[in-house]
Amino acid sequence: MEPIAEQIKRLTDEINRHNYNYYMLDNPTISDYEFDQLLNQLILLEKQYPDYVLPDSPTQRVGGSVTKQFKTVKHVFPMLSLGNTYSEEELQDFDRRVHELVNGNVEYVCELKYDGLAISLVYEKGLLVRAVTRGDGVQGDDVTNNVKTIRTIPLKLQGDFPDLFEARGEIIMNHENFERLNKEREEIGENPFANPRNAASGTLKLQDSAEVARRGLDFKLYFVMGHQPYADNHFDSLTKLKDWGFRAPDVMVKAQSIREVIDFMHDWDTRRKTLPFDIDGIVIKVNDFALQQQIGATAKSPRWAIAYKFKAERVPSRLLSVDFQVGRTGIVTPVANLTPVPLCGTIVKRATLHNKDIIDYYDIHENDVLYVEKGGEIIPKIVGVDVEKRELDVPKVKFVTHCPECGAELVQNEGESGVFCPNDLHCPPQIKGKLEHFISRKAMNIDSLGEGKVEMLFDNDLVKNPADFYTLSYDKLIGLEKKLSSTDGKTERVISFREKTVENILKGIEQSKTVGFERVLFAIGIRYVGENTAKKLARFFKNVDALSNATKEELMQVDDVGERVATSIIDFFLQPENLEMIIALRNAGVQFELRAEETVSLSDKLSGKSIVVSGVFSIPRDEMKQLIEKHGGKNVSSISKNTDFVLAGEKMGPEKRNKAQKLEIPIISEEEFYEMIK
Repeated sequence: MEPIAEQIKRLTDEINRHNYNYYMLDNPTISDYEFDQLLNQLILLEKQYPDYVLPDSPTQRVGGSVTKQFKTVKHVFPMLSLGNTYSEEELQDFDRRVHELVNGNVEYVCELKYDGLAISLVYEKGLLVRAVTRGDGVQGDDVTNNVKTIRTIPLKLQGDFPDLFEARGEIIMNHENFERLNKEREEIGENPFANPRNAASGTLKLQDSAEVARRGLDFKLYFVMGHQPYADNHFDSLTKLKDWGFRAPDVMVKAQSIREVIDFMHDWDTRRKTLPFDIDGIVIKVNDFALQQQIGATAKSPRWAIAYKFKAERVPSRLLSVDFQVGRTGIVTPVANLTPVPLCGTIVKRATLHNKDIIDYYDIHENDVLYVEKGGEIIPKIVGVDVEKRELDVPKVKFVTHCPECGAELVQNEGESGVFCPNDLHCPPQIKGKLEHFISRKAMNIDSLGEGKVEMLFDNDLVKNPADFYTLSYDKLIGLEKKLSSTDGKTERVISFREKTVENILKGIEQSKTVGFERVLFAIGIRYVGENTAKKLARFFKNVDALSNATKEELMQVDDVGERVATSIIDFFLQPENLEMIIALRNAGVQFELRAEETVSLSDKLSGKSIVVSGVFSIPRDEMKQLIEKHGGKNVSSISKNTDFVLAGEKMGPEKRNKAQKLEIPIISEEEFYEMIK
């Protein structure tokens, strides 16, 4: 009988060969059934003899590992971003700049600009050892386990590959898998992804690699790096990777002049609509590596490459009707229902009209032909009206005067564009929105309750205000069910609360009782009181009793609290229902007073300083912000000329870094910060 180790190696090699034929060469040599039989044999053997599992085992394609936290890894070579252009003139300017730095002819390579997530793949001795996201260009997240599930990424190379090198490309999701995923999400009551790029990005950071494998991501190669050159030009280096087991780029064309580049750009601006995946432009690179070195790079981008981004596609569509949706804060948003039209790879049927002012600005009439565009090719929006196609004697679209959900008369405050329903205590979508806000991560952080679960509790009359969460019990929750119909109405799915689900919910609710007063104040949902304002109010008044009895003048003494916010706070505490809710929450054990450790001032070393915090630190970012405040500093969210310094951790946002450098704002590390306050 064949030894186990040899049997596992033989199956591994055979399955990898079939994977390569299917995904790289588009030439399957066995049936799906036969392939599954081989894979099942290997899975069974590996379970029985885990010591013999090989690093390139195809079972890794199936997933199964769970990553609680993605480790931050520094790139060996920085992942620079490309400069963008939107016009032929700017492409010609790029060509002129290149020729000013280079004597003689320049050959370009034109490629598609994939609309996905950049990834770096590190191979050692022919094996994939690390996959890292772009991050801030200097360091990114290690997502190796998830990337190994992507079948168009080789786990083991073939041929004359070097001992160490790095392949770069884009992780994408094709249209077919994107539409399948969104249909599944809609059927279980989850929000669909806005576009394939968002879906790919969200999928790659999932904790469960088995779910990543199921969603069907794809990889598009665009660059190779290493200490030793594998060719003297970009085109040949990518062609070489095909010999090692990679799939060649879909399109890669040499161009001898900028005119040929522009022709390529025009050609693909039209042809992109026929692709099974999204591109948002083309990439132009100087082909010769020696010339690339001669031309050089800025701190942010290579000078030898540029991305031409296609202009947002605009299409006409006839207005069928307007829906008016009510949000958590009562704001009513008009949404246009349109004749379905293809736009940037998806079918658009609805687009936001934002508010009453937009309807008035475009003077939209019933049955108008509207121009639709995707902002950043993500969210459909109305950008104009074809007035010439307007029918005679058709009335204007009128904004509703009463709430479409509860019938209350709508209100518009002076100087505000938003129209809102004031019946916040009895308007169903507002109640559900407040409940979802209460459990959210930055509020009470009851992560065992998602949007779908809150709606189930609301529909079953178990939760009508936040205090009701603390009256839930095992007997009330166990066996709770909700039937969900598919979008076509043909299939039905049941979501039910089983024992483990109920235990997690009750545990999460109990743990929320330890959340501090600052976040509790944010969680109860006072209009205009955001996260930072809630923090300042809590620290000024110390407890909810002092806050609820404060006068408008006293409230306005708090930094960032103006007349509008002060009036809203007073109105909130004048409502008997709100007072009853707070009493019930306090009786349940929710914190409505600053704890002693939260009020301690450690020093005034940062007094008067405005500080921006960006990145990942050795302690949670919220704790770092608290430390700043305990030493007298002020946390601000955005960088301006009034910022005293930026406290930068790992993975600091590149835009913030660039802005700080431009404004000459000091950037200090966590270690330097501790020296400053010690």
